[in-house]
Amino acid sequence: MKKTLPVLTVALLTALSSPAFAQQKAKEKAAAPAAASEGGVMATVNGKPIPQGRADVMIRNQVAQGQQDGEQLRTAVREELIRREVLTQAATSKGLDKNAALMAQADLARQAVLIQAYLQDYMRNHPISEDTIKAEYEKIKAGLGNKEYKARHILVKTEDKAKEIIGKLQAGEKFEDLAKESEDPGSKDRGGELGWSAPAQYVKPFAEALTKLEKGKFTPQPIRTDFGYHVIKLEDVRDLKLPSYDEAKPQIAQRLEQQAIAAHVNELRQKATVK
Repeated sequence: MKKTLPVLTVALLTALSSPAFAQQKAKEKAAAPAAASEGGVMATVNGKPIPQGRADVMIRNQVAQGQQDGEQLRTAVREELIRREVLTQAATSKGLDKNAALMAQADLARQAVLIQAYLQDYMRNHPISEDTIKAEYEKIKAGLGNKEYKARHILVKTEDKAKEIIGKLQAGEKFEDLAKESEDPGSKDRGGELGWSAPAQYVKPFAEALTKLEKGKFTPQPIRTDFGYHVIKLEDVRDLKLPSYDEAKPQIAQRLEQQAIAAHVNELRQKATVK
């Protein structure tokens, strides 16, 4: 039974796409040329001014999403902000700005913007070093080892049931057929197949039993884990091929940033006076 792996390990094994946090930073960088003067008034609606800074923010966001900056975009943004102001004034005339539930939603939205800005600023001032990323990469490599195993398993609730299945296997019944009795919904309909995985992706008792098996053999005794009792069969073994450092670097950096942010948030929480 596979354990829930850290996102970092999964990313290293599969070389997933760039992290959202890194994408956000890339968008900010791409959007930078679109910035205009933050002062002044863009338009006035029923006597109420719309700040130019509001338009600048929307333009930057649109450019970050792939829109081309230019007169067409700026005209569209201007019209959109005018419509928003018209609707906001209509909502205010109805007294909706006094609705406690709506104002609570607005407060939460404001908090979210401030929090995102604060965390981005924190990471700009506390960047993850290249040495730290490399060290984490080597640590993961060492933890995963140099082999991966193709396995099947049958998971049951009791030791007696596992022993019964082992007896049937020893009598010549097929592993794939007996796997239909497994408690693991993710593999029971595939003959108990778990696919290729490094031992580190399994809980310790499972991994230890798996790596001791010969190809084509199954465990002669039930293997107990927190999930229940397993009967494990080793199908094959091959060399583990990991992504290169350059391929894995974005995912490692993302994970380390997440850890740094979590630690900082926890530090702030511990220092806060809460009554």
